[in-house]
Amino acid sequence: MRATVIYNPVKVELDSLKAAAARAEKRHGWDESLWIATTEEDPGVAQAGEAIENSADVVIAAGGDGTVRAIGEGLHGSGIPLALLPSGTGNLLARNLDLSLRDLDDAVETAFSGVDRPIDVGIIDLRRPESSVDRRAFLVMAGLGIDAQMIENTDPALKKRAGWLAYVTSVVRSLRDGNELHVRYRLGDGATRRSTVHTFIVGNCGSLPANMVLMPDAQIDDGLLDIVMLRPEGALGWVRIWIRVAWENGILRRTRTGRRLLGRSKPIRPLVYEKCATLEASFGRPEKIELDGDAFGEVTAIRVSIDGGGLLVRMPRDETAN
Repeated sequence: MRATVIYNPVKVELDSLKAAAARAEKRHGWDESLWIATTEEDPGVAQAGEAIENSADVVIAAGGDGTVRAIGEGLHGSGIPLALLPSGTGNLLARNLDLSLRDLDDAVETAFSGVDRPIDVGIIDLRRPESSVDRRAFLVMAGLGIDAQMIENTDPALKKRAGWLAYVTSVVRSLRDGNELHVRYRLGDGATRRSTVHTFIVGNCGSLPANMVLMPDAQIDDGLLDIVMLRPEGALGWVRIWIRVAWENGILRRTRTGRRLLGRSKPIRPLVYEKCATLEASFGRPEKIELDGDAFGEVTAIRVSIDGGGLLVRMPRDETAN
């Protein structure tokens, strides 16, 4: 048995990671792992292809959300499991799978001894302003509007120092721009609809950092896309959105007592939710888009589908099963 570790040299402490991997290899009788660094030009897709060519038994992703997304795209459909060693700011996929975010030895142990869980993969065709089409995969969500502007406006140096708090200033800047997004969209085989929103997000799962749950009904293995559109009217609308995603979804819904207090939450006008297996959307002008927290340029239209169970993820072994 042999693992391939694909790592972002900017995000990880390589010496500590190699030492932890060596201990796990010895403990479980695995051969020495193959180590492949990502590059600025390729954050992990080609490296995942190299791991497939070398018949890796597991691919360990050591990096931020962009690294995980790219490796997941490269491994999609291969049958080789992806193990996560969370690094960086968001750790979006690891959060949504309730994986350890801080314990390196625990995460490495899971990589070498865990069990595999199939999760869905979002497939998105990005139509560019010059009419070319770029196909990509995402594991967490794709966002347009203020969501994408926030990613674009974040200072990388501040993000490195302050983590998720660095997004606060970029959110303020994006809100100050006041841009609206005019979208025509169709869910599955349904009729085409029109809407004017501030943010349009297509999700595979719904938890964000800072204990926020944007899409509480999203499941990472249900074979469906979750859509959320934010269309607040003034400051009060933003307050109502914050109360729903940070307080009700992020805190109250996590406990039995909180869920009982909430009962069945009524829809609020600033938040519109939809579910579908496929989505087509076009926009009144070129719009910035982000995938799993990384900027991916501008699009005039997107087509999104879901590949149910298209990626295996290595999860901790249930101790009660032993």
